[in-house]
Amino acid sequence: MNLMGCLVLSVALFAIGAFGLLTRRNIIAALLSLELMVNAALINFVGFSRFGGPSTGSGTAWHMDSQAGSLFVLFAVAVTAAEMALALAIVIALYRQRKSLDLRELDSLHG
Repeated sequence: MNLMGCLVLSVALFAIGAFGLLTRRNIIAALLSLELMVNAALINFVGFSRFGGPSTGSGTAWHMDSQAGSLFVLFAVAVTAAEMALALAIVIALYRQRKSLDLRELDSLHG
């Protein structure tokens, strides 16, 4: 797989996630779509760190170490996992209070 393959995969995942986020009424499905969009961005990081620059110092300022993108992705996955755990806790609290997971019914947050 080359850089173009990574970019095509990333664009496809991002488009599926954006479509799901805009069309789903269930908050859990919307969170899963949001997770797809984040994963598409992380695929871009890995692709550009792997295929993005020249192999050894040809004087380009934007070249980074081939492991830097992968390391950033590992930190981002850990942060995203914690973020989704917090989002799921909020969803559970909303469900206990409102007895619904429909996004259109959750338009107001006042009691």
